[in-house]
Amino acid sequence: MRIGELADATGTSARALRHYEQTGLISSERAANGYRLYDAATAVRVRNIRQLLDVGLTLDDARVFLPCLDGDVAAGPASEKGLRVAADRLAVLEARIAAQVAVRDRLATALRQAGVSAHASAGAPPHQAAGTQARSVA
Repeated sequence: MRIGELADATGTSARALRHYEQTGLISSERAANGYRLYDAATAVRVRNIRQLLDVGLTLDDARVFLPCLDGDVAAGPASEKGLRVAADRLAVLEARIAAQVAVRDRLATALRQAGVSAHASAGAPPHQAAGTQARSVA
């Protein structure tokens, strides 16, 4: 199948597929006209790559799972290396979340000190968030 067909079959952009190929996660043959041709089984691999990305892993992380990307990734026994990669990625995500929560808390504190309710201003336009009234333009 050509790249557009693979993109349609997997819900992935052609650009992402070229990137997966460049990083060695998928491969293609070249037709006489230079078009990429993919084996039908590549769709399974791409769906598995997308599944790994959707749970927060990176393309580099996905390399660890290369031996099982052509089948049901979740069906096989978990490898120690795969579990370690997933645990490491979870730790990174938790650290990022903690950092974002700290920033949110500092911002909420600054708004409270300015006399503005963080929740009341969340949906208000910027000029209303600071406590000013909007003027009607009629």
